[in-house]
Amino acid sequence: MSRDNASDQGESRSAAGERNPWLIAIIVSIATFMLVLDTSIANVALRNIAGSLAAGMDESTWVITTYLVANSVIIPISGWLASVIGRKRYYTLCVATFTLASLLCGLAPNLEMLIVFRILQGLGGGGMAPSEQSILADTFPPEKRSQAFALYGIAVIVAPTVGPTIGGWLTDNFSWHWIFFINVPFGIMSLALVQWLLVEPEVLERERQQRLKGGLRIDWVGFILVATALGCLEIFLDEGQRNDWFASSFITTFAIISAISFALLIPWEFRHRDPIVDMRLLFTRQFGTSFLVMMAVGAVLFSTTQLMPQLQQTAFDYTATLSGLSMMPGGIAMLMLMPISGFAAGIVQPKYLIMAGMAVVAIGLWHMTSLTPDASFSFFAFARIFLMIGLPFLFIPISTAAYVGLAPQKTNQASALINVARNIGGSIGVSLSNTVIAQNAQLHQANLVGHTAQSSPAYQQVVRQATEHFVAEGSSMLQAKQQAIGWIGQLIARQASLLAYIDVFRYCAVATALLVPLALLLRSSQGNPTGNSGEASGPPG
Repeated sequence: MSRDNASDQGESRSAAGERNPWLIAIIVSIATFMLVLDTSIANVALRNIAGSLAAGMDESTWVITTYLVANSVIIPISGWLASVIGRKRYYTLCVATFTLASLLCGLAPNLEMLIVFRILQGLGGGGMAPSEQSILADTFPPEKRSQAFALYGIAVIVAPTVGPTIGGWLTDNFSWHWIFFINVPFGIMSLALVQWLLVEPEVLERERQQRLKGGLRIDWVGFILVATALGCLEIFLDEGQRNDWFASSFITTFAIISAISFALLIPWEFRHRDPIVDMRLLFTRQFGTSFLVMMAVGAVLFSTTQLMPQLQQTAFDYTATLSGLSMMPGGIAMLMLMPISGFAAGIVQPKYLIMAGMAVVAIGLWHMTSLTPDASFSFFAFARIFLMIGLPFLFIPISTAAYVGLAPQKTNQASALINVARNIGGSIGVSLSNTVIAQNAQLHQANLVGHTAQSSPAYQQVVRQATEHFVAEGSSMLQAKQQAIGWIGQLIARQASLLAYIDVFRYCAVATALLVPLALLLRSSQGNPTGNSGEASGPPG
């Protein structure tokens, strides 16, 4: 390490300057809430968007996919961009881009323009979260980071919980345009507060100038490889089920391109002097373990957030607003537990909190396997609370543990990779869950039909009772019998779908339980109170 860098170690990297650091934590959480909210708020409005813009449902899903692809491309390189452009400058640019793109999305006259603006929105939003986590890691000392991430975590975890509720209410009572317009006032407020209160530390500006001295060396090959690998992976995961996976040449092509790009990316970034993504971090014990556990958290958080409203609206005939309201108690529970988790992370080793959180989430997922066809609103509400209780004790300790032993110059790159982990985990979780539901529903339906013999006295009795019901409603005997048989078919399909969802909850519970021991690989945080040295330390990447 050079003498200049050595002297920089003692200088403040805080974005608060002379102000209270908690003020900065609140400011970055505003933009975080807006960003994470947008990842779930559009899901409930796809039907309305498709109908309004004269598009099919399959076409409208690209509103979600293109946003996720743009996010995936920009997140891993956002640490490098922040180091080159300047952290405050880059963060401001991201918030401004996201806000403007949100306005344009709401004004989009057709699906093609909406998709273009969603790509722009994803590029702006992708750089926000890594910059925010880097700001918090540098602004707060190691012993207070857990409390800072607790405040930040309220936005990260609660936003996707209330997103379906807000999106459903806006769509049902106004129009889908407002799910994008709602971001504009928050974005303007965030921009004003960032410009007014956020500080760019002198040591960061000096590091930036040092990096640019002698000309900027851009790792174009690394950029192309990481953008291709993650972009194609996102399309593969998001569109795979709808296109029958490897039976589709479209999906197979993207899978092959992604695999080849990943295979080339790792050795290239290891050899490059100034890599656009510091892959070495992933091969350290502390950060690598944190990366894997964050992937698991992302898989559980995003898959359950999407599956619950999907289950309620298809199998229980809930409206978008009602399904969102059933998830609201879980958000309130997390809101109350975040400060407790932040306090606990300051006195208990992160690995033990992560193990406890994983165990609670596994039990909560297993509880969902008791789902029945007549499940009430209260069942879904309490099940969501049960599941969400464990997440604060995962997100905060992981975010804290990821920076243990990390050189200060690595925080930008580490923040970017941790967000990549959460997003990739979420995409994998959602994709696998939807695949299991589609395939297992067919298996269960075939099995149920096989046990429904027309010669069975029980089957004949159900047909007779249903026929009498439809006759009483005014149908002729022939029509009533046809309606009765159709009703039984719908009942079987609904039961098969319900069993498939139960399978997903069971698989997720088992997988989460098996990951509990993984946290034991994490190092003790008390052994490195300064957080400025350790296995992940080294020259700026």
